Amino acid sequence: MSSTVYFANIRAGYRENLFDKLERLLETAGCGERVSRGDLIAVKVHFGEKGGHAYIRPTFLRRIVDTVRKCGGTPFLTDSCTLYPGERKEAVSALKCAIENGFDFAVVGAPLIMCDGLRGHSARKVAIEGELLREADIASGILDADGMLVVSHFKCHELTGFGGAIKNLGMGCSSRSGKMEQHCNLAPTVKEEACVSCGACIRGCAHEAIRSIKGKARIDADKCVGCARCITVCPETAIRVNWGSESATVMRKMAEYALAAVQDKRDKTLYINFVTQVSPLCDCYGHTDAPIVPDQGILISDDPVALDQACADLVNQAEALPGTALSCNLKPGEDKFRGLHPEIDWEITLEHAEKVGLGQRAYRLEQLAPKGKDW
Repeated sequence: MSSTVYFANIRAGYRENLFDKLERLLETAGCGERVSRGDLIAVKVHFGEKGGHAYIRPTFLRRIVDTVRKCGGTPFLTDSCTLYPGERKEAVSALKCAIENGFDFAVVGAPLIMCDGLRGHSARKVAIEGELLREADIASGILDADGMLVVSHFKCHELTGFGGAIKNLGMGCSSRSGKMEQHCNLAPTVKEEACVSCGACIRGCAHEAIRSIKGKARIDADKCVGCARCITVCPETAIRVNWGSESATVMRKMAEYALAAVQDKRDKTLYINFVTQVSPLCDCYGHTDAPIVPDQGILISDDPVALDQACADLVNQAEALPGTALSCNLKPGEDKFRGLHPEIDWEITLEHAEKVGLGQRAYRLEQLAPKGKDW
């Protein structure tokens, strides 16, 4: 039996604008059945990096928030800190970036909360029956919420081929330590020429894994637990992640983390993907390149695997736009993800997610009928 994926194309008219269409899609997908009165509902979204512009417009989040509130829930927008140094490495900078990108209470109508705390370490271990992992470090704000709406911008990705609901769940709902575990099995390293021996990393390490040798910080890999706090506190960005795992391993771990993030609230979660401005790279960069295909629409399901599969199929079935980073596989039916990132087998994420029980790849697309005859 296949999972149902609800689909609204990008068309709009005087009878129904796209915001109204989104609300009708949410109602059709059963949002009211998953939100009970008084529920604290985490609306998990990527707030976007400063300088980028492909993240979901805050005005769409406002309509999602209003719909949750209409169903009796108490929504809050949430994201997690990044593993790498940048605009979103801790809560203060991340929320400042979010507000500058338009995710302010006055716009979205809900408070903004970093689900993993001030520095990305507010998390708890969750037991899972994965092939690679037996536990995952999931953000406390996600675990404590009664339900969740996972709102994702579907795009291409240089490490996983694509980013959608599964990535928003697995990587986006984990702590910094969890992100480290997914990305690599190695301790961070110090770029000695950038280290000024200020001692911030030594003071910030709770495990005495860093010491100064000949005026430079040195990390003891045997003592390091991979929490990545040192990366956050270094004012010179001299400490960097060892991106040690190959992409296939990252994708499998990410699928298992996604399962851990949602396994206690699967009947209280909906997944919403915007297949718009399908950019060639992750939204974590400080820029956004031209979209590779025309906007396709908005899709919703209670199955994140089926949802991401449906979105990938829509992208691949589309004809590529001219003059973008995509220079091959331009015709309808050709693989756009491998055209951009030929070394990445993007289907591994979907295969492994289905294997560990997160969802299924088989789906039935149910298109939202137009309201009236605007087009």
